[in-house]
Amino acid sequence: MSETEPDRPTGVIDATDEVVDICRDLLRIDTTNTGDTDTSVGERVAAEYVAGKLAEVGLEPFVTESAPRRASVVARIPGADRSRPALLLHGHLDVVPADAADWTLPPFAGELSDGYLWGRGAIDMKDFDAMVLALVRQWHRTGWVPPRDIVVAFVADEEAGSTYGAHHLVDKHPDLFEGCTEAVGEVGGFSVSVSDDLRLYCIETAEKGLNWMRLAARGTAGHGSMIHHDNAVSALCRAVARIGAHEFPVVLTPTVRTFLEQVSEAFGMELDPEKPEEVIAKLGPMARLVGATIRNTANPTMLSAGYKTNVVPGEAYATVDGRALPGHEDSFLAEIQRLAGPGIDITYEQHQPALETEFAGPLVDAMAESLRYHDSGALPVPYMLSGGTDGKAFGRLGMRHFGFAPLQLPADLDFSGLFHGVDERVPVDALRFGVRVLDRFLSRV
Repeated sequence: MSETEPDRPTGVIDATDEVVDICRDLLRIDTTNTGDTDTSVGERVAAEYVAGKLAEVGLEPFVTESAPRRASVVARIPGADRSRPALLLHGHLDVVPADAADWTLPPFAGELSDGYLWGRGAIDMKDFDAMVLALVRQWHRTGWVPPRDIVVAFVADEEAGSTYGAHHLVDKHPDLFEGCTEAVGEVGGFSVSVSDDLRLYCIETAEKGLNWMRLAARGTAGHGSMIHHDNAVSALCRAVARIGAHEFPVVLTPTVRTFLEQVSEAFGMELDPEKPEEVIAKLGPMARLVGATIRNTANPTMLSAGYKTNVVPGEAYATVDGRALPGHEDSFLAEIQRLAGPGIDITYEQHQPALETEFAGPLVDAMAESLRYHDSGALPVPYMLSGGTDGKAFGRLGMRHFGFAPLQLPADLDFSGLFHGVDERVPVDALRFGVRVLDRFLSRV
């Protein structure tokens, strides 16, 4: 570390201690999102917890429900120069379901074991929620003021398309984000080890588009013992099989090309743009996530038809999780329609655009400097997320979006496999590292 920390009473030690307690509290609040409000637990209890933590230090959090129990929290922290554009820090409070029978430790107990904090949401994304809360609380205890306004948002429903969370806020309460030109949330800032003294830190500057589609086939209903040339189930299954077996061509967007060039250099390899998988394979478990960013993808996920074995139904349905690269959505959708074939109707369950921004500017410089300050072996690189985030909603207000929830991870941890996986957990040391990096980053933006 060649520089000193900012000359202000940061109280970082207190924040790094509190982040563990806050994260554990959040993990113990079940905020399971099934995708259906009637069967989801809801985020209300977690939202009240967050609002209470903010109010304790003198902030005035705004809590809003988009539907019963589907609550989000927003607060603004005035900056030293209020003429500057504001920065949004956002995290979601909901989590995907977890079956306790599959887990080593209970998914909603928030247990500490082997240097990890275990629980559903530990890395997706109650860890970042806890980092932000711990820092904001410490700032207000010490009287420190950020350089510009910072808006913090803790939202509902990210795991099911953000309808009851970020999109609701953008539609109904856009004034809460007045002046925000940039947003920081998940999934980025995590390390991928190249060697003992070199770690890539992947900062998200792009994410694929969300295209959740419903396919419908229709035919003539009738007795199962007779011949049916227009069987809806058969037609649907042929369409689903073609889509599921299709491999889209490799396309390297600017973000992905830059990422692969940096990875190639770090591993001492030459990048062959026609065979990027050779470089991606060097990333170990992360190859699954990165491999999905070099092409469009479409995965059939659900099938529905019929009500009795000896009755041919008149309708059959399937859902497909499609993810399109930035700038390639039109060609992606045209290809899906071609693969589905005639007679298959396609409608959207969720349709949100891809995002991509440049890996450049003062915000990116501050991220990179903060990582290098706290890890001399850090190499910050841009990357594309194969999934989606609430950044899609906030992008509707014109904000540039970045994924930056910094974590220095053990080299042998399958980080990408923990997202929506069994035994989700976050290293306690990584949580504390994240607080230190965010503290320095936010002092420089």
